[in-house]
Amino acid sequence: MINHLITQKNWQTQLSEAITSIDELLELLKLESLRSEVYIPEHFVLRVPRGFVAKMTVGDVDDPLLKQVLPNKKEQIAVTGYVADPLSENTHNPVKGLLHKYQSRVLLTITGACAVHCRYCFRQHFDYSANMPTADAKEHIINYISAHPEINEVILSGGDPLNVTNRRLFSWLDTLEAIPQLTTIRLHTRLPLVIPARLDEALLDRLSQSRCQIVMVIHCNHANEIDALTAEYLQRTRAAGVTLLNQAVLLKGINDSVTVQTALSQRLFAAGVLPYYLHVLDKVDGAAHFDSDERAAIQLYWALLAALPGYLVPKLVRELPNKPFKVPIDIYNES
Repeated sequence: MINHLITQKNWQTQLSEAITSIDELLELLKLESLRSEVYIPEHFVLRVPRGFVAKMTVGDVDDPLLKQVLPNKKEQIAVTGYVADPLSENTHNPVKGLLHKYQSRVLLTITGACAVHCRYCFRQHFDYSANMPTADAKEHIINYISAHPEINEVILSGGDPLNVTNRRLFSWLDTLEAIPQLTTIRLHTRLPLVIPARLDEALLDRLSQSRCQIVMVIHCNHANEIDALTAEYLQRTRAAGVTLLNQAVLLKGINDSVTVQTALSQRLFAAGVLPYYLHVLDKVDGAAHFDSDERAAIQLYWALLAALPGYLVPKLVRELPNKPFKVPIDIYNES
């Protein structure tokens, strides 16, 4: 059960009090036995909010939430084919902070910070210092979008766009809403799962007033990430007129079973969220131990089609460099 002394704090306090010490995390979960399996990264360090830790099971070395955030020595093993920039994102930045890979939409990186460091993150080696918007970025971004009338949607990403203050986020919303051709603003975020209080009244009120359709794509990999409090915040967000979707990553030993994926889809739907994508792992350096065999992924997908109604089955996809769309996995290919 979540510690209410934690969740009663505002989201900024919860963010500032995130756990960054591996020793502290292991002691809280009574898992000192794992010390021989972990290491202290120099760059992509441990970061996990205490409310998310409270959703983990004390004493469980295989807790699916813990395995997503605890640095493991397996990350230090170099594996052929796993690289720092698996999606070649650095080649699609026409304006600093703006990624234009898909025809009708652009991705805007407004921060390099996240509330939680997921060990499989495909941007864990991303050079945010070279790709963050500059002080005069808004003018350049407006000009770029205006020069490309096919763009009708902006995706706010990062890092995590909800990691910034409401003031800064609202300023970006004001800027984007002033571009007449835009119809949709999308936010890709992990905050609602790790610090649900981020979905505060001020944020929901501002999103409900947008002239654009607001889509929030949360990133939830396991049903245990959605407790009653998290579901309540998500339901409030949906009631504010925000379209809620989920994208998950298929992670070996964490959510690569029909039982876990079925429970995830059902828990999401009960909280007002529709499953959207189930990504096979991006081949980022340090995350090979999370990768699932593609044939097993296909078999899992067929099982989900049998277990769930179609609207609760996420699309099984892979993202590839230089492809202007998510690439569907060939579910008829079982070779």
